[in-house]
Amino acid sequence: MQNLLSDVVVVDLTRALAGPHAAMMLGDLGARVIKVETPDGGDDSRGWGPPFVDGESTYYLSANRNKESVTADLKSDAGKEFLTKLVRKADILLENFRPGVLDRLGFSTERLHELNPGLVILSITGFGHDGPEGGRAGYDQIAQGEGGLMSITGETEPTKVGAPIADLLAGMYGAYGALAALHERSITGKGRVVRTSLLASVVGVHAFHGTKWTVAHELPVRVGNHHAQIAPYGLYRTQDDIVQVAVGSEGLWRLFAPIVGLDPADERFAANSARVAHRDELTAAIEGAFAGAPADVWLQRLADKGIPAGKVRDFQQVYEWEQTRSQGLLIDVEHPTLGTVQLPGPPLRFDDNPYAGARETNLPPPRLGEHNDSVRAWLEE
Repeated sequence: MQNLLSDVVVVDLTRALAGPHAAMMLGDLGARVIKVETPDGGDDSRGWGPPFVDGESTYYLSANRNKESVTADLKSDAGKEFLTKLVRKADILLENFRPGVLDRLGFSTERLHELNPGLVILSITGFGHDGPEGGRAGYDQIAQGEGGLMSITGETEPTKVGAPIADLLAGMYGAYGALAALHERSITGKGRVVRTSLLASVVGVHAFHGTKWTVAHELPVRVGNHHAQIAPYGLYRTQDDIVQVAVGSEGLWRLFAPIVGLDPADERFAANSARVAHRDELTAAIEGAFAGAPADVWLQRLADKGIPAGKVRDFQQVYEWEQTRSQGLLIDVEHPTLGTVQLPGPPLRFDDNPYAGARETNLPPPRLGEHNDSVRAWLEE
């Protein structure tokens, strides 16, 4: 199989998570990603832990597969000359500096496009590139709070999403925009700047919660482990464990109700809007029935009727689950110091590849400056 982006060169000036995640997505699709790091420690995430395994941060490992690492001091003349050469050979450049930093280094958007008119520039910030607070530094949890996500997550008090969702979404949106700009370049021959932010990524996934406010002028509220606008849809206690059930249509409700001893025509529950209004009564009735048997029994009963339901797995259970493995969601890479390690893999599959991603061979997250010699030699070709 051929790498889908095998002719694309990406210069990755980012650190931490949002930018590195975007660059990794492009690398997963086969692009050559050259990660430029400071000589004095490199990407901040190399020091984020524990855990560390033989000195390697597992945090750093999560966001930097399929890249090469070179070191350069971009404040020095030698570093500026090196980046100039890279830019001239690149297709996409990623940066997540605070607004104005790259300009002060001598690499404004205008200068970058003077060096390479076809360059696609992806710029990721915390709160946007302009506006009254455009210069604010951005971190995931701050963006989750400022962007409203924490106001709808949790039980009684605002709660962050367990994964760094603002960072990851910004990276995903950024990679998506960069590929659109790259396609445009194939038509016009000109590159452009693509911008996104942690704030934009969070607001971008408000979905029905957002339109609840913008259209109906109702503030979304926290409903814990239940769906805000569908019932029953959430987490329920059984005799020995918890299960999740999603009754997302009236047809499913008519199948589900008799299983837990309810009359589907009961006026309190006959329509979804009524079930949402009487959610507490409905939950109590379901859990009263569920208390009579273990979780596995209920999951089988629900499966027999075609009602969506499932467990709440921890990470060990997820990665040992045969369904996860069947989807190619774990990849083996040969790391120069750790040996063969497994990493969570790309979440895409293509029809001529039974595994996730689009590369013939996945590269391990690089050691700091591991590719200094090879990249500099390539630049002189």
